[in-house]
Order: sequence, then C-alpha cells, then structure tokens
Amino acid sequence: MDRISGLSDELLVKILLLVPTKVAVSTSILSKRWECLWMWLPKLKYDFRGCPEPEGKRLLLFLDRNLPLHRAPVIESFRLELYGSYLTPENVKMWVVIALSHCLRELDILYESYPPSKPIVLPSNLFTCKSLSVLKLDGDIILDVPRMVSLPSLKTLQLQSVTYSKDETLQRLLYNCPVLEDLMLHLRDYGDTMQKVTVVVPSLLSLLLCIPYGHDIQGFVIDTPNLKYFKLVDDNDKSHYCLIEHMPNLIEAHLDVSLTHIKSLIGSITSVKRLTICSRFDEGFVFNRLEHLKVCICNDHSSNQLFRLLKSSSILQELNLFSMEDHEPQGMDDWNEPSTVPECLLSSLQTLSWSTYTGEPQERDIVVYILKHALHLKTARIKSYESAVPKFDMLKELSLSSRASASCKLIFECASED
Repeated sequence: MDRISGLSDELLVKILLLVPTKVAVSTSILSKRWECLWMWLPKLKYDFRGCPEPEGKRLLLFLDRNLPLHRAPVIESFRLELYGSYLTPENVKMWVVIALSHCLRELDILYESYPPSKPIVLPSNLFTCKSLSVLKLDGDIILDVPRMVSLPSLKTLQLQSVTYSKDETLQRLLYNCPVLEDLMLHLRDYGDTMQKVTVVVPSLLSLLLCIPYGHDIQGFVIDTPNLKYFKLVDDNDKSHYCLIEHMPNLIEAHLDVSLTHIKSLIGSITSVKRLTICSRFDEGFVFNRLEHLKVCICNDHSSNQLFRLLKSSSILQELNLFSMEDHEPQGMDDWNEPSTVPECLLSSLQTLSWSTYTGEPQERDIVVYILKHALHLKTARIKSYESAVPKFDMLKELSLSSRASASCKLIFECASED
C-alpha cells in the first residue's frame, strides 16, 4: 500500500478506471487520501440490475448524496443500468442533470421500469448539451424533444425500444445533429405512437433500422447521401410506404425485409460493394460494384432468385449461402438452369461457401452448376450436418463433378447436431 500511496493522484485515478465503479468507490475506506479519489473518475457506471432491493436502495441513496459532489471537470461517460420499484424517474433525471453539468461526452441509459407505468422523461437540457458526442437510450424512456435543440458534437445516437412523445420527435432531434455519423433505431414492438419514421441526415455514415412485427407503422423515409453502412430489418407485414433516396457511397448493406417495398429499396442500394439479403429479389437492377454477396436461403427463397442476383452482379468475387439463426431453413425450390451463364461465373467469382447445405437435389444441382462454370473459382467450402447428408455421400457427389477451374479447392465440413 505504501508504494501505491506514493503515486500521484492522477495516476491513481487512472488505476481506479481499470476496475468497476463500485470497486473504485470502495477504496474510499482505505485512508484519508483515498476517501475522495474516486470522485475524480471521468467514467462512471452504476448497475442496479440484479441487485437485491436493500442493496439497490443503498446505491440509490449513495448516488443522491455523492453524485452532486463529484469533482471531475469532465465526465467522459455516464452509464446507468436501471431496474427496481424503488427507483423513480425523478432520481434518474437528477443524476442526468448533474452529469450534464460536467461537460458530459457519453450518456448510456438502460431502464426497465417497475412497474411499467414509470417511464423516464429526460431533462430538456440534455438536448442542448454542446459536449455530448454519444447518446444511447434503451427501454422505458419517453423521448420528449423540446423546440430548442442543439447537439453540435453528437456523432453516435442509439435509440432502442424508447417511446417517442410525438410523430415529429425523431425528425426534430435528427435535424439538429449536424455531425451525426452513426444512428441505430430499434422501434418498440407495441405501444409507441410514432407511425412515420423520417431519417434525413446528410452527415450519416451508418444506419441500422429495425421495425418489429407489432409496431403500428405507416412508412419510412430515408435520405442519407453519404451512408456507407445500412442495415434494415423490417418484420412488419402491414402495408407501409418506403421512400429511400439513392446511396451512392454505400459499401455494405444488410436487408431482411418483406416483399412489399423491396423494389424501391433495392433501387437505392445498387452502388453497394457487400450485400447480405434475406428477401425476394426482382430483375431489372444492376450491381456494378458488388463484390461480396450473402444470400439467406430460408423463407421461400428460390434458386431462380439466386441466379437473378448472380446475373445482376458482373464483378462478384465471393458468394455465401446461409440461413439466419432465427429463421427456419426450408430448402430451395425447383430451379431452371439458366440459358446463359452469369458473367460473374465466367470472369470474377473466386469463393463459394454454403453453411447450411442439406444435400437436396436442387442444392446439389446448384453447386454442380457453379463448379462447372466458374472459371476462376479458388475455394468451394460446403458445410452440412450429419443428419442432413452423410459426409461420405456429400464427398462422392460433389468431388466427382466437373470443375471449370483446375485450381479450385473443395472443402467439406460435416458438423454433428447437439
């Protein structure tokens, strides 16, 4: 202890940052010098989840008494994981106000109210915090954005299962985030009033939008000309509009959507380089830059659709066929061998992988067709489960098929199901 006590306060605070906040606070009993060192911590995390009620109440009282005395001029991050009937929205609101007074840079709140009728309404000065660069809100939080909004430093915004006080709440917030780069929106399954989602952010580089089955949505508008990463999961089968402007700088996209608006969606992402898709695909689109393609073969996806994608992707280098973990693989429909070989098979495809191969005739025919025509194929990795197709049978069927590429290496993986 003598050696540690000989270190400067600044270095001791850095050491305290290496342990959980709860442990850092407990060092205050070591000596007079250590009594207030934790109050200089620039990163604070308080977790009420899993706390027995007596312990949670003690933590609440500790925060009420000590957070106003915090000495760090800048709080780099303030994270609250909240659960418990003894917590009140007033407690949380006060803690956020105090953190904001210390030039807060990152605020992260996860709140499960108990009972569910006690959501948090965050203080209005949160929305005029000039230092805030990261805001993450998850759970029983009402987002009530005042008319005066200015978040000039906010670059990352994550809103998960929050409630929007008005339809225009989100749009007002985004309009006043001039340097926003990373946006994640995961709408509530039920009980939210926001029916129209509008994302118009010129500075945005990454967007994740998740629309659950139970959300009562009328539609969404996306205008993000500088976007590089886009993920859309739309499980809502109700009819709703989709207006998406072209994304000329898009590098990677992940689409898991219904058929109702796939045409307008695909038309906006034709500049993409890496695409993961779990949806039907119509002809008429060209992916001039697409190099990496992952296709989910569940939920009525047909082999004919796969070849429509291949025909649309003339410089494709990698093809990955898979099934999403939360989707039930259903195999492929019957297919008709294309009258012309897709250009990518003749000129660019180098890697084929199939992670949920079942050995059904349709699947076998597709692999055989690709091996037969892919002139530059280097690796074909086929993975199956023993219950679907024995390894020996798979080896025999595919290894005897002709290959257009003499250097193609066939790799078989057979996993056992637990």
